Amino acid sequence: MAEAGQAKLDSRKERGGSIPGSKGQPAFTLSLREPSPVPVLIAVPHAGRSYPAELAALMRNQAAASLRLEDRFADLVAERVARETGAALLVAHAPRAMIDLNRAPDDIDWDMVAGGVPEPRRRLAAGRRARSGLGLVPRRLPGLGELWKRRLTSDELAERIEQVHRPYHAALAQALEALRDRWGAALLIDLHSMPPLGPKRGTDAAPDFVLGDRFGASCDAALSAAAFAHLARAGWCAAHNRPYAGGYVLDRHAAPARGLHALQVEVCRSAYLDAPMHEPGPGLAAVVRVLAGLVRRMAEEPAAGRSLPQAAE
Repeated sequence: MAEAGQAKLDSRKERGGSIPGSKGQPAFTLSLREPSPVPVLIAVPHAGRSYPAELAALMRNQAAASLRLEDRFADLVAERVARETGAALLVAHAPRAMIDLNRAPDDIDWDMVAGGVPEPRRRLAAGRRARSGLGLVPRRLPGLGELWKRRLTSDELAERIEQVHRPYHAALAQALEALRDRWGAALLIDLHSMPPLGPKRGTDAAPDFVLGDRFGASCDAALSAAAFAHLARAGWCAAHNRPYAGGYVLDRHAAPARGLHALQVEVCRSAYLDAPMHEPGPGLAAVVRVLAGLVRRMAEEPAAGRSLPQAAE
């Protein structure tokens, strides 16, 4: 059997979308191995660090807000895992401050948009996340308050949706369908990072990982169980669905009955970043190793009656 990630496989990169205000800068990159050695796609929606000058100029406390909003260097983790396993990889370059790819297009706090709610949407109330300040375009953060110096225009919002959000999700859907067509099933790992949830020692030690499957709706139970078993064997502490069960990405793209499974994986930033949690740290290699093992383990697990094998046919 050919090992996943061998050099024999052809690599292909597709750049899509565009970041408003950045000439020629793609909103995301999709990296593929052909033929795909595993039916797994890793997506990283919140690690984008390409801030156009005009966007940065509109932000209050831009450096602090960016650090809080980003899944800091989760893309670096994902890139190394994909390199080792051959998993497909979708990485957003547009920052979460510009638009949150894990939110629905209508999950907007319309008070932050000049002109308010457009007529066709007047009956739609803002979702819970938008009301908390973290909707499609983040509005505020605890301890920092309002993120923007002025209200967003309706044209700016539409541009971000059309150039970033819509093409990202179209590419994600197409890549998953292609994997499912080849293998009979596909698994999306939506990779995020989280701040430490508490002390890592003691009887109530905070988890290193939180696995979200929308309380069983987005992923076959056997796949979720295999993920927890793998992390436990490797000596990592993991929690299930709390406090992160998954968001719009899982709601939109998971369809277990059709062989499309999706799992949100939150990694504690202290596990792979340095002490200030600004730069990659000494734990990065260990996190890459356990996640690469997770991809291989999940690829072997029968899901919904279909096999997710590890190696290329």
